Amino acid sequence: MSASKRVSDRGDRVGMYLQDKHSIRENMELVQYAEDKGFDEVWQAESRLARDAITPLGAYAAVSDEIKLGTGVINNWTRNTALIAQTMSTLEELAGPNRILCGIGAWWDPLAEKVGIDRSGALRAMRETVEVTQDLLAMENVTYDGEFVQMRDVELDVVHGDSGPRTVPVYVGATGFKMLELTGHFADGAVLNYLVSPEYNEKALDALEEGADRGDRSLEDIDRPQLVVCSMDEDVDVALDNARELITQYLGQQPHIMKASGVSQDLIDEVGEAIGGWPADAEDIKEGMHLVPDEVVHKLTASGSPEQCRQKVAEYCETGCQIPILYPLGDDPRLMIDEFADGYL
Repeated sequence: MSASKRVSDRGDRVGMYLQDKHSIRENMELVQYAEDKGFDEVWQAESRLARDAITPLGAYAAVSDEIKLGTGVINNWTRNTALIAQTMSTLEELAGPNRILCGIGAWWDPLAEKVGIDRSGALRAMRETVEVTQDLLAMENVTYDGEFVQMRDVELDVVHGDSGPRTVPVYVGATGFKMLELTGHFADGAVLNYLVSPEYNEKALDALEEGADRGDRSLEDIDRPQLVVCSMDEDVDVALDNARELITQYLGQQPHIMKASGVSQDLIDEVGEAIGGWPADAEDIKEGMHLVPDEVVHKLTASGSPEQCRQKVAEYCETGCQIPILYPLGDDPRLMIDEFADGYL
């Protein structure tokens, strides 16, 4: 069955993805603006050694009322599982119930390797992290003897305030199909990656559905937000170049994402050589940008005029994304918010 025939009615949910392009204080204003315009979710990145996700989310929670707030994503190697649950519980205390979304990812090399993390056994480690985090957020007393996670008589020690179960679903940020299968089996949702094509989504849904079947669940039990690069400008060339810069950076430092979307290994190698690997500075990235054709930009992102961006986002929604989480690359992020406000599709 095709992906489009398996997608539930998505409604008109829309979210925003924030990294470090704008200052945290500007992001706080953007969160308020997005909430006023009817946006449903905001996810904060933690993929590079630029910003952690937790500090900005606390700031966003303090200046908003209803919009949901997610980690997009923290990793399961540098935080003890009990600390992940404690942190999510604290964010819920600040934001209120049914607003916090816990997104966890397996991190990436060479960054993990450079800081001394061996990611061997990533699938098993993620399964253990998800299971234990869910149990702790349910306010259960947990004893767990895993390969990567060990707990003995552990629970969230809430004496003052609400000690009931937390309303925090656990998502896995997954790109590889084995990790997506695991996500379908155990997690509450999958944060589908960005810089992938709508065609990739169809394969991703196959993997999620296979995992869901093993867990006696259906695909519709798994919430599926998707990060989508949205480079919008009335000047199409400006929009494409803004996205091209990001793609060039990721071709060099996170090629696994590009491979998943079918970008040729020749292009990945050529750009990687041009920018000199990770971390690449701004000049290195500009050196490699000319290697990335418009075709690849359009394949992997929603870039161009407002109408072009809306059409591309619709393609992602038609192939499995239930809520697009838009990463504003343009110089005017409010333009993107306005164009994707209530009823954008």
